[in-house]
Amino acid sequence: MSQPLMLPQGWEARWDPQSSAYVYVDQNTGRSQWELPTQPTYPSAHPSSSPPPADASAAAPAHTRSGRRHYPTAQIQQMYAGGGYEQSSQATQQPLAPTYPDQNAAPQFFTPGMAGQEQQQPPQPQYPSQAPGYQQPAYGQQPPVDQMSQQFQQMNMAQKGGAGYADQKQYRNVQTINLIGMQPDVRGLEAPPPPALLPPNASVTQSPYSQPDPSYQRCTLNAMPTTQSLLNKSKLPLALVMAPYRSFRESDGDIPVPVVEDSVIARCRRCRAYINPYVKFIEGGNRWKCCMCGLSNEVPQLFDWDQREGKPADRWARKELNHSVVEFIAPTEYMVRPPQPPVYAFVIDVSQAAVQSGMVATAARTILESLDSIPNADKRTKIAIIAVSTSLHFFSLPAGATEATMLVVPDLTDVFLPKPVDLLVNIDESRAAIESLLSRLSDMFQDSYTVGNALGSGLQAAFQLVGKIGGKIIALSASLPSLGEGALKARDDPKLLGTSKESSLLNSASSFYKTFAIECSSKQVSVDMFLFSASYTDVATLSALPRYTAGQTYLYPGFNASRAEDAIKFSTEFGKVLAMPIGLEGVIRVRATRGIRLSAFYGNFFTRSTDLVALPVVPLDQNYVIELQLEDDLKAPFVVLQAGILFTTCYGERRIRVITQAMPTTDNIGELYASADPTAIASYLTMKAVEKSMTSSLDDARSLVTNNLGTMLSIYKNQVTSAAGASAQLAVPDNLKLLPLLCCALVKHVGLREGAQIPPDLRSYAQALLTTLPTQALVPYIHPRFYSLHNMPADAGTIGENGQVILPPALNLTSERLERHGLFLIEDGQNMFLWVGHEAVPRLVQDVFDIPAYSDLAGGKATLPVLDNPFSQRVNAIIAKTRELRRGVYRPHLYIVKSDAEPALRSWALSLLVEDRMDHMSSYAQYLTTVKNKVNGSS
Repeated sequence: MSQPLMLPQGWEARWDPQSSAYVYVDQNTGRSQWELPTQPTYPSAHPSSSPPPADASAAAPAHTRSGRRHYPTAQIQQMYAGGGYEQSSQATQQPLAPTYPDQNAAPQFFTPGMAGQEQQQPPQPQYPSQAPGYQQPAYGQQPPVDQMSQQFQQMNMAQKGGAGYADQKQYRNVQTINLIGMQPDVRGLEAPPPPALLPPNASVTQSPYSQPDPSYQRCTLNAMPTTQSLLNKSKLPLALVMAPYRSFRESDGDIPVPVVEDSVIARCRRCRAYINPYVKFIEGGNRWKCCMCGLSNEVPQLFDWDQREGKPADRWARKELNHSVVEFIAPTEYMVRPPQPPVYAFVIDVSQAAVQSGMVATAARTILESLDSIPNADKRTKIAIIAVSTSLHFFSLPAGATEATMLVVPDLTDVFLPKPVDLLVNIDESRAAIESLLSRLSDMFQDSYTVGNALGSGLQAAFQLVGKIGGKIIALSASLPSLGEGALKARDDPKLLGTSKESSLLNSASSFYKTFAIECSSKQVSVDMFLFSASYTDVATLSALPRYTAGQTYLYPGFNASRAEDAIKFSTEFGKVLAMPIGLEGVIRVRATRGIRLSAFYGNFFTRSTDLVALPVVPLDQNYVIELQLEDDLKAPFVVLQAGILFTTCYGERRIRVITQAMPTTDNIGELYASADPTAIASYLTMKAVEKSMTSSLDDARSLVTNNLGTMLSIYKNQVTSAAGASAQLAVPDNLKLLPLLCCALVKHVGLREGAQIPPDLRSYAQALLTTLPTQALVPYIHPRFYSLHNMPADAGTIGENGQVILPPALNLTSERLERHGLFLIEDGQNMFLWVGHEAVPRLVQDVFDIPAYSDLAGGKATLPVLDNPFSQRVNAIIAKTRELRRGVYRPHLYIVKSDAEPALRSWALSLLVEDRMDHMSSYAQYLTTVKNKVNGSS
């Protein structure tokens, strides 16, 4: 055992008995790493910080903060002593670090045998709105790959078009870091997935759009293992995560999905895959070779003809050869029947609890105000309204009539329609009667003292109305269904909470709702549930309807319309749901290169066959996960996964949305780890954990997440880093460094968290969100965002160059960041908490809340005033931007949380700080120790 020689100045070698190897220690900073240091270090106040630029003074940006409000501890009283802002604008502040890596990160160590230059990761792919300089090749010529490769490399797009394969050696060499003692850089949660480096000429064109934006589709691995044995050996999950019909927002820089309008749809004769950027043209361009099954197919006669202009077209300009996400207008052979109109049947609880809470009045007003925004471009949309209590109340709405007629059916066991016509009516033809009914619906039941809710019978009546056409049933219930079909009883036994039997409360209590849901799916009917209750409403049972019909569940606990915040939240979300451009009669089929098969499906739909899922209504912004397996060894240099979504638009047009993704194959386990996408893996583990909590127990669900993580990192340590024996470090690939943080946050989430204080309804609703939110919303729902507002940068809360509000830098989720005088924002997309320190100075409280002092501030649900001062306007701008930041209809409530009051509210807000220890759950540092012990085989 000889000590290594010729160490750089300032370094020493120390023997580590646990790993039986030398550890190299920087004497200036105390950092340690496994490999011999080859690069010079730069001692600084922040260990492991990046080397300073040559001209450090020039690199530091000058900050001008005229008019800026800043509330630091040392200067806070002096700032307001004179009542002005001049002193605060002169206060010094450390500039934000322009570099992306965590400035407080623990030392990194490298995989043995790799040179320093090889450790660098390739640039992440970009998704530009334009590709300057891109020219399509003439028909009959292959694209100039080398020239285009250079152009796209200059635009940082090499990975998009499949160029940059020469750099694959950098990609294969996974960089290893040690997580123990390292503070996670939460900004990395928004990073794109590792790029899929394809061979040259993989794509028939060098378009920057030949790979899908990850918000549409992403895979847990961006390099496909060549064998199932290699996949099994790696213990990495292989699954497709997608939101194929996500919303389009120009503010996010979204590119519209290109539409092929000429009805020329080229498909493989054998596997039925759609032509895409990864096919090959052969025989002089007369035939194309399928990239999935290898079959040679004829090119359609009109493929190179512009029907609109009546002249030859440029093949290389066709959208399906340049875009991985494309939509075809389907010809008549893709239709089983003429396109159905959009149909909405509202089933509204009008029991005493519903009327007194204001739900009925708010719902009726929102429907009335949304009549012009409900999809109805072709004037075919139909609507029906059924009120339920202890009886069923139908409303006849004849065309041309100015008043509605109510028909009451007391029979709840053998539901029938009291009239064959005028119950489901065209919005335009019966507009006057519909408006009259909605304007007085609440008043009609205002004096009712009926206690009872025949929701199940009302759903059956709505199904009889819309079943022959298909459409959407929207149920609004403010009490537990207690009468008629599907009647339920309260079963929220507090003695079961926190025990192994708690999972029984997360499963449906009645088979009626699942059976009814399957019947709805077969008739192209979807169900959305809006649940309002001050007490138990059995979300676990009622959410089965949306789960199997591609709908969604919305919960408003303790709803009371007399509180403006409650009314605004419900009205906003309900209005967005009504205005949503839905797809009808949808099915999703995923195809893959031969040798890859689909093994499991997760999400809100009904699985019709082994490779087909049915969506009676295709909603916006829902997430689906499809688990994959390898049946045969893969021989090709890359594989292709393609999702096809066939649906009818709410404007009567049959369309097919096709999403194609390609990835290289590899027989190297290190490259598998280097290609792993932490966000997709977290989404997959979320689905598996929620499923486990229903079939087994919540404890088993949490163990599933942690055990899977530990197994992955154990294989990585033993098979990739070749670090034998126990170690005091936790080796992870750099691209997965935030996966343990996501796993820690997931097991602490209200949907899975340990504890006996979480009501079953809240837990079930959280699980419904966990299994439907797209990744853009799922990640912050699992790992909330945390901002400091009292000392945010000068530009935070202002409009940036892109026209969007600039948000403050995100902080780590730990109470160590909280300051007694501070103002902080914590949000997860569903709720927002404005934390106010008990030593907040009166001027800060006055600026934000228009209240003289902290002692006068009331906590709880609130709406911030917009005051005539810059700080108030910036805080309100940040809150407004946060509310519209993510895809979906949700409008988070804002809660004012005083740091020394409201214990329940305070505990709720602090539970979002997932890096801290809470109740019986470990801190993030302790969680890493648990994972390390699993990796070392000691637990």
